[in-house]
Amino acid sequence: MAGHPSMGELVAAVRAFLAGLAEGSALAGRDAFHAKVAANALAIVERELAGEADAVEVAALTSYCHPRFREDDSEIEVATLRQTMCAAIRAGDLTVATPGLVDALIAATCARLAIDNPRYATLARLDPAIAADAAPRR
Repeated sequence: MAGHPSMGELVAAVRAFLAGLAEGSALAGRDAFHAKVAANALAIVERELAGEADAVEVAALTSYCHPRFREDDSEIEVATLRQTMCAAIRAGDLTVATPGLVDALIAATCARLAIDNPRYATLARLDPAIAADAAPRR
């Protein structure tokens, strides 16, 4: 018995279909442009569904929010973690002088950029490993 395709597989199939339309001769002009935009949006959805950026961000930032969060806390929501970090920075509890904080913030930012625009030029300079994974997919 065949299982149902996953959400990621469905999104990938639609993205590939739209990208094929945009690159082929089936569509022209404005329609081809819109198909390409839609395919790019679905590529972002694919990367979001993978959940890797959230995991990287949680790993990078959790230790700076102690004692509220623990690194083994599987229930950490990224939005809550960001709010806690922002509050600590605004209060002056965390500054650029905090050991490792700038590197953690860069890692979290690179993970987000890898979702939104993996070919962003500065991303390659900041994190070559992420940029290598961002090679164009066909």
